[in-house]
Amino acid sequence: MLQTEFEFTLPKGYVDSEGNVHRDGVMRLATTALDEIAPMRDPRVKVNEAYLTIILLSRVITRLGTLRHINPGVIEKLFSADLAYLQDFYRTINEDGYAQVEIVCPECQHRFEWEIVPQGG
Repeated sequence: MLQTEFEFTLPKGYVDSEGNVHRDGVMRLATTALDEIAPMRDPRVKVNEAYLTIILLSRVITRLGTLRHINPGVIEKLFSADLAYLQDFYRTINEDGYAQVEIVCPECQHRFEWEIVPQGG
């Protein structure tokens, strides 16, 4: 069965208006049409192409701490380290389709799974 959602932990965490820190979250796989192409029509992206990352992440992150609705405003307020982490994590799960790889010990040939941790994690 194809895994479509992946858990992550931010290096710093999103601090909400009440001072609560949200570090643990879930990101789903992106769809080309809805998640990657549709935001290109957003006026904020037309003015500044870098804003595509903000919109894209707000679409694919389904949970961040206790927050269930992630909008561009949440992503805009992330620390730089967290934004970089999420960009790497997005690439990892969407290019490979998973966040774990199977590794074989060169000495004993034991096989085990190892989680890919994007830079900044």
